[in-house]
Amino acid sequence: MLGLVGAAYAVRRPLLMSAPRCLTGHWHGCYDTENGVVLMTLVGLPVAAAVVWALARLRRGAGVASAGRRSLAEVGLVYGTVPWIWLTLMPGPGAGIVSGRVSLIPLRDLITMGPIGIGGNLVVLAALGFFAPIRFAALASVPRILALGVGCSVLVETAQYVFQLDRVSSVDDVLVNAAGAVLAGLAARRWWSSGSEADHRVETCAY
Repeated sequence: MLGLVGAAYAVRRPLLMSAPRCLTGHWHGCYDTENGVVLMTLVGLPVAAAVVWALARLRRGAGVASAGRRSLAEVGLVYGTVPWIWLTLMPGPGAGIVSGRVSLIPLRDLITMGPIGIGGNLVVLAALGFFAPIRFAALASVPRILALGVGCSVLVETAQYVFQLDRVSSVDDVLVNAAGAVLAGLAARRWWSSGSEADHRVETCAY
């Protein structure tokens, strides 16, 4: 979250360009632009935090183990992934007219992506890779996070092609998206490992 806020501060001027349209509720100029989607994602962080608090409180009242961690993982997984998927499925100027394009040669498109493109693709599934193994013990391993990242990225690239969004469905996007999920999962390893052990202890006590 601190990294996201820091990045937002660094690019605050482009983000604020879409602020008038977003804050007045206009779809065009806000939710169909990258700046607008990122801006509204940041604006909605307090709401996401409130949802985490409410879910955790309900679960604690019901006696659910690890209520805070589960609630944070669920909200973080959804809130940290949906906006970036939205951006990747945003139609280009020739959407519906230009036929779908596919690039299946690995590493060829990395050169044209540039640092911003690579960084953006790393972020797309980072929240999924970070929070999914915290919430679901069955995903608490690097191979499974990799498989999850690859599978989700393939679905996104397939949707770009099928719906003719005037985007290139590239194998490099899949590779970088999956790499971002794995790196984020590794960064959260101490939490999803302890979460798995806690869930195991709870199941053992239940029996």
